[in-house]
Amino acid sequence: MAAESVRFELVSPEKLLLAVDAEMVVVPGEAGDFGVLPGHSPLISTIRNGVIEVTVNGAVTERIFVAGGFAEVANDKLTVLAEEATPVSKLDRAKVEQALKDAREDFDDAKDDHAKARANAQVEKYTAMLEAAA
Repeated sequence: MAAESVRFELVSPEKLLLAVDAEMVVVPGEAGDFGVLPGHSPLISTIRNGVIEVTVNGAVTERIFVAGGFAEVANDKLTVLAEEATPVSKLDRAKVEQALKDAREDFDDAKDDHAKARANAQVEKYTAMLEAAA
């Protein structure tokens, strides 16, 4: 008999952030969003900046912004190891806009390729975060 849910665990470097049985979880994979349902084939993917959506009882119950990390699907379990994770409801639009402005200034002020790449990654993260907060 097939499982009726997929176990979803969201882990940050500090702790387990969320553990729930879900009907479906949509993950922002590097190659595009992918939905994980019960019986999903084993998979490992990097994740891009974006929003994880967790569906329980036919409704999206959690929307979590993630930045960087990996997702692994195996045996009706999805584990996301996120470098950074924030519930979308807790994103402060004004703070994100300021952080984006600062990151763009850092990019403009960067003196070498390494500093430019680091600043550009921050610009991309805060741009995606602002989209999620909209």
